[in-house]
Amino acid sequence: MGYDAEARQVVTALKNRGERFRTTVLADQLALLVPDIDGLVLTWAPTSSGRRRARGFDQAELLAHAVARRRGLRAAPLLRRLPGPAQAGRSLGDRQRNPHFEARRQCHLPVLVIDDVATTGATLTAAAVALRAAGVPEVHGLVVARAARPSGR
Repeated sequence: MGYDAEARQVVTALKNRGERFRTTVLADQLALLVPDIDGLVLTWAPTSSGRRRARGFDQAELLAHAVARRRGLRAAPLLRRLPGPAQAGRSLGDRQRNPHFEARRQCHLPVLVIDDVATTGATLTAAAVALRAAGVPEVHGLVVARAARPSGR
């Protein structure tokens, strides 16, 4: 879905107001979009440790586990977020230079990375780079919403 007012409200309620029940509907919708790939493992683009502590959870992790349960797949913590600034509120150029991830271990299965919102695609790209370096043969991404490009497209 596009990152319109409704999507923004749902994602913000989950992330900033702790409305974890929102993961139920979101996971139901995301589960319909998971590709049928043999051996597929789900993971998530982890939030920073500071944001996780402040919220008490990682919204992308909640989504990944919920989607995995619905599809009978395995969800595994394959990525570690390296220290750096938050993506929210940053310029396009700054977003594209961040964040940075490293793989927690080698993996030789296809992986689907789940996240809440894609703005520039930098988070999914950084996750894919780290996973490919760890031996993942195919990396796919799935997000709740895609923000409009600055040009409005």
